[in-house]
Amino acid sequence: MEMDDHKRRRNMVLYVLIACVIYLVLNTLLFPNMAQRQQQISEVSFTQLLDDLKANDVKDVEYNNSSLEIRYTKDGDENTIYTTTAVSGAQDILVDRIDESDANLVASVDQDNSLWTYMLLMYGLPLIIFFALGVWLNRRMKKAAGDDGPSMNFGGGFGGMGGGLGKSGARIVASKDVGVTFKDVAGQEEAKESLKEVVDFLENPKRYEDIGARLPRGALLVGPPGTGKTLLAKAVAGEAGVPFFSISGSEFVEMFVGRGAAKVRDLFKQANEKAPCIVFIDEIDAVGKRRDGSLSSNDEREQTLNQLLTEMDGFDNHKGIVVLAATNRPDSLDPALLRPGRFDRRIPVELPDLAGRKAILELHAKDVKVEPPIDLTAIARATPGASGADLSNIINEGALRAVRMGRRRATQEDFEESVEVVIAGQKRKSTVLSDHEKQVVSYHEIGHAIVAANMKDGAPVTKITIVPRTSGALGYTMQVEEDEKFLTTKQEVLDKLAVYCGGRAAEELIFGEMTTGAANDIEQATKLARNMITRFGMSEEFGMMALGTVQNAYLNQDASLTCAPGTAERVDEAVKKVIEDAHARAIQVLKENKFKLHELARYLYKKETITGEEFMTLLKRENPLMPPKPQA
Repeated sequence: MEMDDHKRRRNMVLYVLIACVIYLVLNTLLFPNMAQRQQQISEVSFTQLLDDLKANDVKDVEYNNSSLEIRYTKDGDENTIYTTTAVSGAQDILVDRIDESDANLVASVDQDNSLWTYMLLMYGLPLIIFFALGVWLNRRMKKAAGDDGPSMNFGGGFGGMGGGLGKSGARIVASKDVGVTFKDVAGQEEAKESLKEVVDFLENPKRYEDIGARLPRGALLVGPPGTGKTLLAKAVAGEAGVPFFSISGSEFVEMFVGRGAAKVRDLFKQANEKAPCIVFIDEIDAVGKRRDGSLSSNDEREQTLNQLLTEMDGFDNHKGIVVLAATNRPDSLDPALLRPGRFDRRIPVELPDLAGRKAILELHAKDVKVEPPIDLTAIARATPGASGADLSNIINEGALRAVRMGRRRATQEDFEESVEVVIAGQKRKSTVLSDHEKQVVSYHEIGHAIVAANMKDGAPVTKITIVPRTSGALGYTMQVEEDEKFLTTKQEVLDKLAVYCGGRAAEELIFGEMTTGAANDIEQATKLARNMITRFGMSEEFGMMALGTVQNAYLNQDASLTCAPGTAERVDEAVKKVIEDAHARAIQVLKENKFKLHELARYLYKKETITGEEFMTLLKRENPLMPPKPQA
């Protein structure tokens, strides 16, 4: 069992402190007079010594019986050692003078003070102590990690004092503790089908070896964030009943040169020992980015990538080692990493469709106590483009709302409200609109709704509200498609642009001025109109010519233009023309339904939130009563 990082660092600091204390103690015992080596030495005559003794200026006298050398210090000048040699036959005079003075006499004989002995004790002994301590610490860490082998790894620092920096740091989950199978994954049937063959190979390798097939070395799970890539990798290990190694790509990249490569080597070494097993590298783009081709490039990340490429080429996949990796930036990966023989398969893990969203909602709703009837199909229809993580959050938010409302079971209303919480945020009770602002927002949202209701193939309106949300929206109009759509016609795009312009058109038509409330509508309309011209080929002027490209569709990045500056100006003019036509169309629809606009806006002003059924009933009702004209 591995020591956790906190305990390991604490022990390492403790061991270093113990070594420093031992060194200081030995240094004090072995070199008590070392301070003298830093003192100045001055040669004087023997007569000068006698004069100093007579004047009582001498503090200590050291007399060597063998060499007749005399060393002494003076009172008040201890930083200088005076040396001289005794005159033959004058020892008695010296002794008498010392007796008459207050000096201390110390007699000594020659000792071996050679430089080599000093250097050995001064520098060699501490190195031996630190080396011995490092060996002992390295063995302690190996034993704590379950490695009792005789080998020693000095890659983590001198004598192992680096705290195991060469270790991979991968989290190892035993087969019995994985706890996830394909039953726990919903909405990704195609991805599960692609991975079932890997599971079968791990369970029955003989079937494939008999025909000469080999196990794929690696599979790359590609998809937007929150679609369940990590969950699928765990499910493969759980289905096959093999250990699961999990590590993030960012954990390979270290500040110290060579540490990332050492971690890669250690990871595959452990995988070989535990084979068959699953090695999962999450966010592999952190270490597997495309190399820039610079001759001077030799950074730590590139060395780590080179080591990863070598290890994936070198391991024996007949042992049953499968490397799974996940990323939402496949365009940034190095081609050498994606070639056959390394990551043999690329498995898309896309956003779920209507059936997939319903299956995911049902999977997560099993753990929540609910009050029937619950229509999860309606929730699935209301969440197009939601990932598995979003849907899980919606179910959890519904349960939390039920608790806040004091109920023991979640209802359909809780889940419908949770959809709005995930999309638009919580209600902002602290935001209080003035009467005029509330009127403007009411007409704005009803403008969207009336234009949407007059579009032939537009999505039905399901809810209109003017309750402010934490996302910054002062209100919104929700439309939900009845069926899943994968293709959009040009006319449907133009209709959608008119709906975006409906809010601003209602403000101009009723109040004669515009507000900042249409900022998000303008942004969405501009983005859609630009895609219509540059990517969808729906412009008469440019035809089927791609003028823009999206670097990464998984991260919802905006398209960048790939055309000449002069063409880009013409694109801007075409985008403006499309939006202006949509705005004029919205104005015309609202003029034709001006009475209904007043009636519905007044009704929304009073109730603040109305359903799609209420809206359609009032819209289709004949002979409406004309409400009073709103205040300007």
